[in-house]
Amino acid sequence: MPVILEAPQSLKEFIGREIAVTKWFPVTQERIERFAEVSDDRQWIHVDRERAQRDSPYGTTIAHGFLTLSLLTRFIGEAIQIRGGARMIVNYGFNRVRFTAPVRANTNVRARFTVRSVKELPGALEATFDVKVESEKDEKPCCVAEWVLRYYS
Repeated sequence: MPVILEAPQSLKEFIGREIAVTKWFPVTQERIERFAEVSDDRQWIHVDRERAQRDSPYGTTIAHGFLTLSLLTRFIGEAIQIRGGARMIVNYGFNRVRFTAPVRANTNVRARFTVRSVKELPGALEATFDVKVESEKDEKPCCVAEWVLRYYS
């Protein structure tokens, strides 16, 4: 169930607090292979199951780090809904991203969002989120990021 906010300014109430945890989402081998095609990153650790089983320390293929990162757009939409006050939301970028553990093929992942800061700008509100992507199969998060979004009024 998403956190529903009336306006982007409501994010100020959550500064320093975890605002949402998403549901688990499957990262299938098929999704990994489709991402390999789109990104032109067909390295064997992503697409060659037999070799990954034989030669990889993970025992299977793993998702691309950028695939994991790209899921944040999906996760934020599931986690937070803003009813009004924003005609457009723009991904402004990342201050920091680390891929701290692999996402093995056919594993479920989810995201945890904490509001790091909120800043008023002319015609916009800039929110920075600390995001952790977790895998069901690891205690350690597989991705940690500081993500900046701009909500334009």
